[in-house]
Amino acid sequence: MCDIIAIAFQTDRTRVATLLLARDLSSLYYPFLDVRQGHHGASHNNQSDGYERIARFHLSQLAYLAAKLDSMPEGDGTVLDNSCLMWLSNMWIGRKHDNTRLPLVVAGGLGGTVNTGRTLDYLKASDDNRKLCSLFLSIMDRMDVKLDRFGDAETRLESL
Repeated sequence: MCDIIAIAFQTDRTRVATLLLARDLSSLYYPFLDVRQGHHGASHNNQSDGYERIARFHLSQLAYLAAKLDSMPEGDGTVLDNSCLMWLSNMWIGRKHDNTRLPLVVAGGLGGTVNTGRTLDYLKASDDNRKLCSLFLSIMDRMDVKLDRFGDAETRLESL
């Protein structure tokens, strides 16, 4: 699927794609990772070796896609330079089913509108200053989609 997305971006068939790697409530098993529990069961112990292997596999798919896009020349840069990839989990702490703080990775320069190579930590920001919908508003602005609000957000994410 990552290869299909990369080709679609490279050929400009689309610049929007969603890839769901697993339905977290499923019992999807990962025998190739030597994980004996299903995805959902493993997430209840989010510090287990098995769940870490699942998470690393999922994140490796983002790295694979980013590397593929970065190898494709486009204009003065690469397809990755002109894209925005977002990877996120739906849980912060699986054993508590806590989704108040989500791990999130953004890759790509979005046509030079995003400063790359940084880590932004919003952990200590107030709830109003770390909304995921604020990130979406910030990204949409850079794609010339102007909205006053999106979801529960009316402001853009600071420092993006």
